[in-house]
Amino acid sequence: MNKILKYFLQGLVLIIPLGITVIVFIKLFQFFESLFSFVGLTGNAFLDTLISFISLLIFLTFIGLMASSFLFQKLFSWIEEKLEQAPVIKHIYSPIKDFMNAFMGNKKRFTKPVLVLTNPQANVQEIGFITQDDLIEWGVKDKCAVYLPYSYSFSGRLVIVSKEQVTPLNMEGGDAMKFIISGGVTDVD
Repeated sequence: MNKILKYFLQGLVLIIPLGITVIVFIKLFQFFESLFSFVGLTGNAFLDTLISFISLLIFLTFIGLMASSFLFQKLFSWIEEKLEQAPVIKHIYSPIKDFMNAFMGNKKRFTKPVLVLTNPQANVQEIGFITQDDLIEWGVKDKCAVYLPYSYSFSGRLVIVSKEQVTPLNMEGGDAMKFIISGGVTDVD
């Protein structure tokens, strides 16, 4: 039963950011579409939809611009602090935020692609990303944390390995992730 609950929660953590993004995008699009349809800007359904879509893109870009302002950052930090203190919401919001920050924004974590020797006896190596260079705070010396994503999935596993087992790769993090997620069938620039 614990495994089923674990898989259920893992599924939630993986699907919620995507679902929320899709729902927000659709709702905003519907809002702009209904606004322009109500006004009847052009009288042509296709043009009203096109104008709605362009307006949505401009609106999202404006929100991104506002997000870089001091006032908005303070407001968002306050809201975020309250969400991270809410009893049930914090267990959903915090992992989603951390997961999204790992891929986007100013706190990208998958920027150091490496080749990791995961099975020395068979000389098996895997591509992953260093997420923590140093674990000395935990009393672990000469080791690092490496996240190994699974192919055709948004999940993966975290391994703690000796720094001698890690070889940096001369490639961009995005290219490495694309290569891993595709199972090695995509071309790397």
